[in-house]
Formats: sequence, C-alpha cells, structure tokens
Amino acid sequence: MDPIALFARWMDDAEADGVPEHHAMTLATMGSLTISCRVVLLRSFDARGFVFYTNHNSRKAMDLERDPRAALSFFWPQQERQVRIEGRAEPVGPGESDAYFASRPRDSKIGAWSSDQSRPVPDRQSLEDRYGRWAERFKDAEVPRPLHWGGYRVRPVRIEFWQGRPNRLHDRIAFEQLSTGEWLRVRLQP
Repeated sequence: MDPIALFARWMDDAEADGVPEHHAMTLATMGSLTISCRVVLLRSFDARGFVFYTNHNSRKAMDLERDPRAALSFFWPQQERQVRIEGRAEPVGPGESDAYFASRPRDSKIGAWSSDQSRPVPDRQSLEDRYGRWAERFKDAEVPRPLHWGGYRVRPVRIEFWQGRPNRLHDRIAFEQLSTGEWLRVRLQP
C-alpha cells in the first residue's frame, strides 16, 4: 500500500466529513536550543512530499535552514485519526512559490510584504500602519511575491497512521521509506 495514497484518502474523508481546518498540521522543527512546534497549513502534497508556505525569515524557516529535519502531525478528532510524518524539509522552487502566491487573496499577498514574521513589533497599530503603507504602494498594481516568501516541502521518510478504537486497541500502521524508495509497512502495538 502507498502511504501517500492512504493519506489522500484520509484527507478526502476529513474534508467530506466537514472537519474544520482539515489541512491544518503541526510542524515541529529543531531550534538552536529547543524543539519548536506551530500549526501551519498544508497547501499541496504528492509523492515528493508535503508543502507549506511561509516567510523565509521566520523562526520556522531559520530552524529549517539550521537543521532540515522536520515532523508534521495531523489530528482529526471527529474521526479518531492522526497522521504523523517525519522527514527533511527543503525549499520549493521559485516557480512553484510564484504559482501558489498568485492564487492567494490580495490582502494575504500584501500581508506577506508587510510582516517581518517572528520579529518584535511595538504594538498592533505599528503593524496596521505598515500594512497600510504596502497596500498604498500596490494600490494600482499586481502584488508580486516577495523574495523572502516561499514554500517548503517536507520529504517524508516515515509516515504513521493512527486510527482510534473504543477498547483502546488502536490501529497504528507505520511506513518507513527504504533506500530503494519503496515503503516498508509495519503494524505497531497501540
């Protein structure tokens, strides 16, 4: 069984069941001293990996620059399902980042220009003022993708699927990628 196809099926199930923010995933990275995690949005996935977008100057991007190992976690409590992914993150190409950026709402595009993500800001008004200046600058123009903004693809080496059961004998199926590119499937005890 292909774990990417299984993930696609579970993602479709979550969407069909109306799970709110079914594409939200927790991203864990290794910082300079500690592990850090935060929720980001999955924007695409295929056999190559799982893609999200961010400011390249953000803490998560700086973490990935230092250490590309990353972990992702999806949790859909209504379905008693969880998927955990471990792998290495790498930047996606500029063309892929451009294409996704072009699909974003205009306000989100301006937000990418106006926020120095993860940097201190004196107050909310300073952030609003900065946004206003960028909105004015692009008032009569298309908003291009800033060079400091783009995507990351987490290339999986391990994917684990967890399905809850009432008797706590949950199903846990792990896939580990071999050097040949094939996936080894293993059932784990709950």
